[in-house]
Amino acid sequence: MSSQPVNGLMAAEFAVLDASELAGDPELEAGFAESAHRILADLVGRGAALGWVEPPSLDEVAVLLDQVVRAVRAGDAALRVAYLDRRLVGLGYWLRYARPTHRPHADLEKVAVDDAVHGRGAGRALTAALIEDARAAAVEVLTLDARGDNAVALQLYRSLGFAEYGRLRDFVAVGQRRYDKVFYMLDFRREN
Repeated sequence: MSSQPVNGLMAAEFAVLDASELAGDPELEAGFAESAHRILADLVGRGAALGWVEPPSLDEVAVLLDQVVRAVRAGDAALRVAYLDRRLVGLGYWLRYARPTHRPHADLEKVAVDDAVHGRGAGRALTAALIEDARAAAVEVLTLDARGDNAVALQLYRSLGFAEYGRLRDFVAVGQRRYDKVFYMLDFRREN
């Protein structure tokens, strides 16, 4: 695997693949769910805000990934994965909104990067690739929400053109702790 420029950025030594490239490599595809589970469970176990309070099971992750891949095949999603020396180090995806009136829009659901490579550009490369995938799929507005204490992710999103459009104060409850839920959007309609 070689580095590929994504949105004009070089992703160091990471190979950023889309779902079809992943499916085209039987060895990578065979270990994908288990590798994704390792990353997601580890991050959630360390307190990352990825939609679970407790680390997800392998079965939960496999079901989620299967749903994402089916949506990709239907043209309703994009999946990107980052590999370093054939080891999965990050993944991300967006899904189109299901309601007919919201079909031109998609939500960036998850971008998760292994702690071992944080700060080396994998998250930026994944997010930039997903943004390009959204443009190519004629998505008009790409949205996301993040926990307000995730300053690194929020800075990354702002640096890639996302703008905050709302905030729910103390909305996310993790035990006795409360965090803001922050809403961001990237409006491609302004580019036309």
